[in-house]
Formats: sequence, C-alpha cells, structure tokens
Amino acid sequence: MCGRFVAFSAIDEIQKHFGVDQLRAEQVQPSYNVAPTQQIAVVRRDGDERVMETMHWGLVPFWAKDPSIGSRMINARIETVAGKPSFKAAFKKRRCLIVNDGFFEWTGSKGNRQPLFIKPEGEAGPFAFAGLWEVWRAKEAPEAAPLLSCTILTMDASESIRQIHHRMPVMLKPDSYALWIDPVEIAPGDLKTMVIYRDFETVPVSQAVNSPENNNSSLLDPLLM
Repeated sequence: MCGRFVAFSAIDEIQKHFGVDQLRAEQVQPSYNVAPTQQIAVVRRDGDERVMETMHWGLVPFWAKDPSIGSRMINARIETVAGKPSFKAAFKKRRCLIVNDGFFEWTGSKGNRQPLFIKPEGEAGPFAFAGLWEVWRAKEAPEAAPLLSCTILTMDASESIRQIHHRMPVMLKPDSYALWIDPVEIAPGDLKTMVIYRDFETVPVSQAVNSPENNNSSLLDPLLM
C-alpha cells in the first residue's frame, strides 16, 4: 500500500530526469506530506511527447457516477489491475509515472505506530511510482473541464520492506519508464520484467507526519531514538 509520500525535487530537475518535453502543470510546490485526493505531479505520453501535469490522487473511472469513488482508488494491485473494472481500461493505454522522492510507511502496533521515511537504498530522487490515469467527465455538465485522476500501483513487498508492510508501491527504475508509459498495450506478464527498485533504506521520523496538515522538510529529519 502507498498512502503517503513526498515530492520535493525542483521542476527543472524533474524535467531533466523524466525527459519532459512539455510542462502543463500549474506551479508545483514541494510537498513533504502528500496525501490522497491532493493534486500530484504526473508524467505521461501525449503523442510523441512526454508531458508533466497535475492530477487528482485517487482514480475516478470514466464510468463513475461521481468523483467521490476516487478516495477509495488511491492504489491498484499489480496482480489484478488488468482485470479490475476500475483499472483495466487505464492499464491498457493510460499508464503514467508519478513523481516522488520517497514514501512513508508505519510499523508497530495500533496506538503506537512509528512512521518511517523510505527511499531506494543509496539513491537520491526524483523517483517514479508506476501509475495509471483516467479522464472523468460529468454527464450533467459536459461543457465542464474533465477531471484527470491517477492511482499508484502496489506489489508484494521486497525483502527490505516485508517486516514493515506486506505491500509496497511499484517504484520503477529509469530503464522501465519508456515501456511503462508507451500507450501500446502490454500483457500482465510483462510487469514481472519491469526494472524496479527492491532495496530500500528506512529512517524513523517524527509522529508529526501522521497529520497531512504538517508539511515541511523537518518531517524527514531522522528521529533520535
């Protein structure tokens, strides 16, 4: 599962890393505590170009009656994404890279959970979660701007994460970017050949991260234990 992450790399660094040809995003502010339903930076293909824009985190299927369903669609399981009604259309032709610099996970018993900041071992961001995106239009207001939304794919946790949580986001290495966002249909079995990060480092951080209202760089400071 991935329910909270960080995204603080500078725009020019993101453009260079992802090979962005066109910047459609509004001013993207650094965030040290990105929460579901917020607008997040996404890189996708549009014709022959890579574009970056912001989307609502929580995928709203094109057939949904209203966008509230998106709050339950922040993650999609890589094992079932090709067959799930909510995700299968997007999986076929609307895949994207979700910009991040690491994510949070919690360990410990209920009432005494310790937040951890997690990122690929020995690496510095920006990174890319494998994502899907969708377009939703309100039937009662066809003239209104469509809602662009997205979800983060998750998979069984690797050895370095398993003791913390049984799931983790699919974090692609740059070698897999082109294949993932290519609009050509890929088979579910191809997901196993994607080049992803499996070794992560974890740092205990302050309980302040528990509230999305807290959003500053101090959230990533190692906790003195």
